[in-house]
Amino acid sequence: MATSKLQALWNHPAGPKTIHFWAPTFKWGISIANIVDFAKPPEKLSYPQQIAVTATGVIWSRYSTVITPKNWNLFSVNVAMAGTGIYQLSRKIQHDYFAEKQAVVAKE
Repeated sequence: MATSKLQALWNHPAGPKTIHFWAPTFKWGISIANIVDFAKPPEKLSYPQQIAVTATGVIWSRYSTVITPKNWNLFSVNVAMAGTGIYQLSRKIQHDYFAEKQAVVAKE
């Protein structure tokens, strides 16, 4: 049973013998790098970079559901990219626009 599942994966149109498998697999590096950046101070985050990561994740997630063959590896990496990008953008926005108001309220 396990060998038939492995063989099915191996021979899948988006399996390891194709670029449709390896491109999203290497794209996980971007998501992992963004996760590592969770420890970075928000003032060092870049709006253009995080907007690009988020937009790429959203656009390609949608695309991966309408192409044939369905590429769930592509879908999952782009959902992760969109999620990490949204999280980083929310950290940056909160720091840039709401931290000052909280500091003023704390002083009073």
